[in-house]
Amino acid sequence: MTSPAAPRSARSLILPGIAALVAFAILIGLGTWQLQRKAWKESLIAQIEARSHGEPGAIVPPSDWSTWRAQDDEFRRVRVTGTFLHRFEAPVYGLAPAQRGAPVQGYYLMTPLRLQDGAIVMVNRGFVPTELRDPATRPQSQPEGEVTVTGLVRAPEERNPFTPEDDPAGNRWFARDPASIARAHGLEQVAPFYVEADATPNPGEWPKGGQIRLELPNNHLQYAVTWYGIALTLVGVFIAFAWQRLRPPGSGELK
Repeated sequence: MTSPAAPRSARSLILPGIAALVAFAILIGLGTWQLQRKAWKESLIAQIEARSHGEPGAIVPPSDWSTWRAQDDEFRRVRVTGTFLHRFEAPVYGLAPAQRGAPVQGYYLMTPLRLQDGAIVMVNRGFVPTELRDPATRPQSQPEGEVTVTGLVRAPEERNPFTPEDDPAGNRWFARDPASIARAHGLEQVAPFYVEADATPNPGEWPKGGQIRLELPNNHLQYAVTWYGIALTLVGVFIAFAWQRLRPPGSGELK
């Protein structure tokens, strides 16, 4: 006759089994997501390498701005000529990497550049530390007349739930977003991208351009292996747990 204890022991594994199965599915999903991120990151790195080197080209003409897409143009090296509208300079809060120690707090100077045809491209001219936010503290930093800027095409900076709200009235900004800055100053025919200026020195040494870091970390394979490893460990732990529950009473005792 079958012992009534055996079915009860098997039934006792139903809830732990469901929980383990859900956790296993989540872990496998996380590992797979990391592999997808790895493929995306490798594509992005290849894109940056292909576009950010070599001779600079022209920006997309204003007639094509309405159909501009970041995936087709971002990180391309360009050269653009125009006149800076320094009165609309927008300091965007940010951090700059330091040679030693912690990152430096300060601002990236987003400045409209008016092209010869009247269209406008925002230029991130570079970084200034907090004490140089006011243009009066760096009077030589705003060149007059026509200038030429070399740099990389960048898409507007994406905001996240932790990005503070901009304060246009106080000229305080927290995202490199050309459209928002243009609206605040009533500027029209503004490019949907901005140009990240390279490290060519500016008058008076400020701002410091060339702050973008093109070397992207790619640890997604390591993360994927970690999640898959945890999933396999979970399987082993559940098997050991189930064996402990289902083995006949007294089978582990010494005779």
